[in-house]
Amino acid sequence: MEFRIADTFTSSLARLTGDEQKAVKTTAFDLQLNPANPGFSFHKLDHAKDKHFWSVRVSSDIRLIVHRTESRLLLCYVDHHDKAYQWAERRKLETHPTTGAAQLVEIRERIEEITIPVFVGATVSAHAKTQLFDRYSDDELLAYGVPPEWLTDVRVADEDSLLALADHLPAEAAEALLELATGGQPSKPTPVSPGSNPFDHPDAQRRFRLMTDMEELRQALDYPWDKWTLFLHPGQRQAVEREYNGPARVSGSAGTGKTIVALHRANQLLRQKDDIRVLLTTFSEPLANALLEKLRRLLRDDPRLAERIDVLSLNAVGLRLYSMHFGKARLLDDSELRTLLCSASDAVPGHKFSLTFLLSEWRDVVDSWQLDSWDAYRDVKRLGRKTRLSEAQRQILWQIFQQVLNALQTRDVVTMASVFTQLADHFSNAKNLPFDYVVIDEAQDISVPQLRFLAAIGRTRPDSLFFAGDIGQRIFQTAFSWKTLGVDVRGRSRTLTINYRTSHQIRQLADKLLAPEISDVDGNQEQRGGTVSVFNGPEPEILEFKGVEEEISAVADWLKKQVAQGVKLNEIGVFVRSDLEVERAKLSLQAAGLPFVVLNERVLLGDDAVSISTMHFVKGLEFRAVALMACDEGVLPSSQRINDVTDESDLFEVQETERHLFYVACTRARDALFVTSGGRRSEYLDDLLEK
Repeated sequence: MEFRIADTFTSSLARLTGDEQKAVKTTAFDLQLNPANPGFSFHKLDHAKDKHFWSVRVSSDIRLIVHRTESRLLLCYVDHHDKAYQWAERRKLETHPTTGAAQLVEIRERIEEITIPVFVGATVSAHAKTQLFDRYSDDELLAYGVPPEWLTDVRVADEDSLLALADHLPAEAAEALLELATGGQPSKPTPVSPGSNPFDHPDAQRRFRLMTDMEELRQALDYPWDKWTLFLHPGQRQAVEREYNGPARVSGSAGTGKTIVALHRANQLLRQKDDIRVLLTTFSEPLANALLEKLRRLLRDDPRLAERIDVLSLNAVGLRLYSMHFGKARLLDDSELRTLLCSASDAVPGHKFSLTFLLSEWRDVVDSWQLDSWDAYRDVKRLGRKTRLSEAQRQILWQIFQQVLNALQTRDVVTMASVFTQLADHFSNAKNLPFDYVVIDEAQDISVPQLRFLAAIGRTRPDSLFFAGDIGQRIFQTAFSWKTLGVDVRGRSRTLTINYRTSHQIRQLADKLLAPEISDVDGNQEQRGGTVSVFNGPEPEILEFKGVEEEISAVADWLKKQVAQGVKLNEIGVFVRSDLEVERAKLSLQAAGLPFVVLNERVLLGDDAVSISTMHFVKGLEFRAVALMACDEGVLPSSQRINDVTDESDLFEVQETERHLFYVACTRARDALFVTSGGRRSEYLDDLLEK
């Protein structure tokens, strides 16, 4: 007998208490071992329209809803007695007549009419809203997976009722309708051949998973919130399983599952290719640790696979390999670099270059591209550096940088850029490479030397490099051409468009910060306008207060409200632009009487505390509720960065990266977003408030 679980079961399991979940797991394991066990208390649901729905007694009040036939047992839902029965009475399991995919369909006659509330003082238009889908035929709507009994509702849906309607439809139908409503053209699911198993359809596989053994079921039940370990969207699965003839990249806006694709890609490589070594990497140590924890869940059924994969930050990989081939590296730190630049600058009279400009020119041009001669610096294309420099100005600058290079050589000190450059040179000619495949998450923040190193590692296999990233979230590196370094992903780039992490309301708000289409230096385009979210939430709140004290009090009240609504402390984040505003966040938590931790490289999320963080550090994290404080004029964008601009042409780049940073912070929120200023608000808040 086939034993499957539905994503609705894992979602409902996650909402139960710890003790209730333990009891459910015991029952689920027993069902898998022997579904016909006479000790089970199966109860037929008299009021269910689908006569194959049964309830299984877990405890005095907990009931597990299963769909049982002679050849299959499907775990569908679990809840307290009355709620479990009500769920089953409102649904049926059927095969879609056009696509052939198995669907859990909400029964139309049991759904109350979808109404749009009219608030006091609101003016109701005399004209009805435009019906979004009345021009589509029944066959067209059915081809997108719309259940036949919901065709009438879909035809009369307008922009006000669509989101409420989407909550009642199977995922593929809801996603297609949302994309059509926003001007996109979704691909239609490929119908399965007659007689095929409806659970084998790609859209069915995103919600139903065959459990072949006890360990696989144990993994699903241990992490019920993390449905990504079991259920993949067809678009994600195609990116994971496709065979590429060169470097490949998956992109998409925040929350579309790029990291999930990277994890499953690494997992698949390990399982399909014996005796290979894989590197799963990203730009920071905390994110690498998060990847490792998630990967362990995918490898639980075969821990030996973990022996063939390294999960490390790129810098950690570089330092380890450098130590193996060249000896331990003595790295140049920021304070030493500043001292060297100040000394060299003082020794070259007659210029007006600030230390801030020298630091950025060193990091983004000289060190990044590993320039070691006047000719190289004179001729380099300063991508991402829009400040115009005459040859005479470059000559003065090179006198300064040459002194720094000489000092580094004398002191036997290296930079991370030189570490990766030496490794790239070494592995470009080496017979033995440390890794056969490399999967890179948050690839938009890879540096020039790091990409050179990856290109050298990936030179022997055409599909050895797989990147996941979002140009709109580039906040640490200036833009540069990948193609000139031998990494060309044109024709092998895929953009994910289904957002799983952020509500429709938050995603729609955050999208106002970025253009609907973004291009990289090589001309690869990312279309952002077609992204749709799979769930709804409350409207984000954006408030401007007269002073900091008033803002702190309002944020404290909002935090207490979130806790009262059942949001756990470790699911709440309070973010600010920089360390200068962290104290304001602390005061709001103290006013709310809630424990908190301030995140940094050494302090990770607390088990029972609210997280305070600067916006840069929250990259890759997610929370149910987020407050963005101190979004004031002069704070966002940073007045310090603006004032340090030496040429007006550089201003656009600074403003764009600041805008990307704010976008990253907004999209860390899943359900609730509260954006505040303690004085005159940032211009970015004006963008969010635009209709």
